Amino acid sequence: MNLKTVVVDTNLIIAALIPKASKIREILFDTKFTFYSPNFVITEIYIHKDKLIRYSKLNEQELYLYLNEIVERITFVPVGYISKESRQKAYDLCKEVDLKDIPFVALAIELKIPLWTGDKKLKVGLRLKGFNNFYTG
Repeated sequence: MNLKTVVVDTNLIIAALIPKASKIREILFDTKFTFYSPNFVITEIYIHKDKLIRYSKLNEQELYLYLNEIVERITFVPVGYISKESRQKAYDLCKEVDLKDIPFVALAIELKIPLWTGDKKLKVGLRLKGFNNFYTG
């Protein structure tokens, strides 16, 4: 079996909880994939919990059940495990685009694997700076 390894960002994890995002959900549950993400993503998702319940049309218990299934598919990496060199490269790439994306880009650089994001502004900004390692589904 040929495994695909990618860094997944918060917006795709959140999108997987929304009914219209079945394609994203399919990929997240595809066993041919291995997913990585910085560990702060869990906190970030929890911050948006109320909005997620509203948009997903799930109750809180259902949301946590689905979220748990998704979280079990992802290997979370503490940001401190990412080298300073990778974090600096990511900072240089993201500083004029979106600083919140530094950990995702840094992890993709560190692990030498594609970044999976639905953030078009981020993709355009990174491509302009020569970063083109994206998973496109």
